[in-house]
Amino acid sequence: MEFRPRNYVAEEQSHSLPRSRADIHPFSSSSPQSILRQVDDNEENRNNEEFFDPLRAPDSNASVETVDGHDFESSSNGNDDSFPVQTKEWTSFKRFLMQRFPVSKMISVSSVARLLMDTSVSNFYPTLFVLVTDVLNMLGDMVWERIRQKAEFAEDGARLCSLRAENFRTSDVPIDAKETCYNWFCKVGSIRELLPRIYLELAIFPCWRFLIEQPVESLQRLVMMTRGIGDPLASAYCRLYIAHRAQKLPSHDTGYLITCLNDITRIFTRISSTKESAHGCFADSKRSLVSLMEPSVEFIMKCILNDASQRRAGKVLVELGLGRSQEELFGGSPCVSIVLHHLLKQLPIDIVSFHAVDILHLIKCSNDNSYDQCLNYRLVGLRLSEQISQIGSVEAVVNEVIQVVSEYGLDEYLKVVDAYLDIVLQNQMRGRVGVETNYASAGLTNSSSQVQWPESKVAISRLTALPKITFNKGTASRKCLAIQTRSQGEVRTDESDGASEPEKFSGFEVISEDGHLKTILEGISKLASDKVLAEDELASLQSILVKLLSHFKDLEHVFSLNHFLQILDTMHGNSRGIVNMHILDMATRNGYVHDPTTIQLLFEISQALHSDTDLVNMKNDDNQQQARLISRFVRMVDHGVEYERHLAFLMECRGALGSIVELKEILVHSSNCLATKALKDGKKHTAFVKTCMAFSEITIPSIPGHIKQLNLYLGTAEVALLGGLVSHSDGLIDSAINCLQSSDWMEGNPEVGILHIPKSILLIIHSRSWSPRLKARILCAIISLSATLSQERLPYHADHTEIMGNDLLFFGDSSYVCELLSLTESVLQNLVDVIEQEPSRAARGSLSLEACNCIASSFKINEHVLSVCSKLIETAKLCLNAKDKYLTSTISFLDKNLPAAAVSSSIAI
Repeated sequence: MEFRPRNYVAEEQSHSLPRSRADIHPFSSSSPQSILRQVDDNEENRNNEEFFDPLRAPDSNASVETVDGHDFESSSNGNDDSFPVQTKEWTSFKRFLMQRFPVSKMISVSSVARLLMDTSVSNFYPTLFVLVTDVLNMLGDMVWERIRQKAEFAEDGARLCSLRAENFRTSDVPIDAKETCYNWFCKVGSIRELLPRIYLELAIFPCWRFLIEQPVESLQRLVMMTRGIGDPLASAYCRLYIAHRAQKLPSHDTGYLITCLNDITRIFTRISSTKESAHGCFADSKRSLVSLMEPSVEFIMKCILNDASQRRAGKVLVELGLGRSQEELFGGSPCVSIVLHHLLKQLPIDIVSFHAVDILHLIKCSNDNSYDQCLNYRLVGLRLSEQISQIGSVEAVVNEVIQVVSEYGLDEYLKVVDAYLDIVLQNQMRGRVGVETNYASAGLTNSSSQVQWPESKVAISRLTALPKITFNKGTASRKCLAIQTRSQGEVRTDESDGASEPEKFSGFEVISEDGHLKTILEGISKLASDKVLAEDELASLQSILVKLLSHFKDLEHVFSLNHFLQILDTMHGNSRGIVNMHILDMATRNGYVHDPTTIQLLFEISQALHSDTDLVNMKNDDNQQQARLISRFVRMVDHGVEYERHLAFLMECRGALGSIVELKEILVHSSNCLATKALKDGKKHTAFVKTCMAFSEITIPSIPGHIKQLNLYLGTAEVALLGGLVSHSDGLIDSAINCLQSSDWMEGNPEVGILHIPKSILLIIHSRSWSPRLKARILCAIISLSATLSQERLPYHADHTEIMGNDLLFFGDSSYVCELLSLTESVLQNLVDVIEQEPSRAARGSLSLEACNCIASSFKINEHVLSVCSKLIETAKLCLNAKDKYLTSTISFLDKNLPAAAVSSSIAI
């Protein structure tokens, strides 16, 4: 017997169904034709009142509506044609519900509005406001729908008119609907208390459109009524509700909103000027009261300046008293800080950019206790950062801010500086471009990475008057003021260390010394020195340092900034770790790191980052990112031809950062690379190569995973053999063999054999009284499994780096194939016997055909296999009809796979 070779990939492609891209995704929305059919069905159902169900109406925006003074029912869409005609059945059902749940048992809405009169628990008042206004909004919507339906439909359901919510006129409303609407306002006007009366009228305020053409006039009356509310908190939230309900009106007049805002501003002024009482209770709660009133200011300001043009915003500023005219928008009186804050939030960016200096002066004058002044300065910086190029005078803005923050503490200083740092850095970049232009005018250019020096003495005199230049020699930078003639071909440097030797330089970069950035960093260093930073201060400082790192391309420029390293040392905790990660990422992003000073500094940063790493939760994404950055830094370090110094660095890394597994592998590869470089150098480096081999041999055993160790041992042995260190190579190969022997190469017990599981199944079959049908199918599965295991490539295999499958371990071994064939021969005999034991003729015939197909698919057809298949076909013929499709297809399959000379007449029908 011989197993049939199989190509599972080709078989899968030949038996798979052809695929083509569908025009419409099965989960996409309905096609236009189906939508039209659905609309037609809805029209048909709408015309048939007998089957109409309002809960299945095409309008999905159903809402509750008042009918007959007490009933609530739905439909508030703006489409007249989609409004369903009421049926008598539905009307009677509603009346039955109203009899069951009469309005007299409901809580009075006016009692709900009275809850807003109580401000004793001020911190809970915003939550109470939301709950109460939700109820009032629900009432207003129901009244609106009640009156609109009364205006559009008669009592018998006939449509009288059509009122579009956007543009209907008062003359379109019938008198009955107007009387009902007027009755509602009369009921509201009968309430004694001022606050509930205002809230209830605001709840139904959109209904004024049924009575008058310009409801805004009534809105102005309500604004004047709110001045009679004595409690500051209650009056502020009442004005907030005025702005909210006024959004329901089609007109967009903001005069009443400006009046509300001016009234709130007067309240803030009165609160700020209130002197502390004997017990000091009110003075202590002033800041809390202002913070509770802040949402009303924010919402009203949003409504006023929502999508406002520059001219409209200027008009608002004049009406608020901040500006004298459109030309002088910020020349008026000071403003309350909290109002100014939300005004600056909503103003168009063009106004903020053009009047930045005036706004800063206004903030300086508007210094009260309602809001932190530093937050207003910070807000201006954030708004200006949206369009830095549009700022009118960057220099004046930055000078004003630096002058202001110089009087602040560290927390306020960092918050403001963080907002303006992008502006300072962008301004520095523009200054740098300007300096480069001046150098070009002096005749100094940078062409093909070589400095083109001026030839004339006039150009040299211009060069001496320009700012400092950074000349790059290799990767190190040196600040100098250079004077050179083309004929000399050398540079004389004037540095603080007194060096004056002429040196060759290639390439230059002009650096404009920015006093603003220097002043900012100096101020941070002064305030943060000898102080433990709080969380807020650390967050602001982290943002500042990350912006600096993102702005510069070269890490050496960042390290050369005054006070940068001192500021970095003041940080701790998670913020320090994030900044360190940005530094390492920046250092390794642009290639290898060569400068020894930079390497030492980055190594110290890596140590600090490693000490903060949670080794217990090393699988955490943040910890893995830290490990990857440290490993990449070590890999990118390059000391050039100073091989001993580089190896000493690797040893230092192994001692300080040895808990990172990924880093240990890099250390071994770097050591082997150093040895290879030393061998290619041509000099005698035998002792150094031995040291590298010893370093790798000591480091490899500490790396977990036998496969990783095996690969590293083999790579190190190859380098040792390249250097002629035969004894070292032998030792490394012995270590690799020991590592291979200690690996667990396959699961299971090797002592019981590779076919232990199939043989165990056979024992179970013989020991259990299972049905012949179940036994036959299990035996067929064992035959298919054996045929599959004999293939060169398995259809499925374990993708595991440490555990190899049987196809890799045993393929090509004759004993393995012989053991599989021995197993299948015994299974074949048992299979034929089990099929003969099946009592059902139809089942016996079907099992015979299944077994025949399994055998023909698993083995090459020879005399032994043919005899077994012939016997099974004869059994199937005796049990099944001669025209059975399964029988005929099986015989056809055998005819295709049999050689022409071996075709047996015993399987022919």
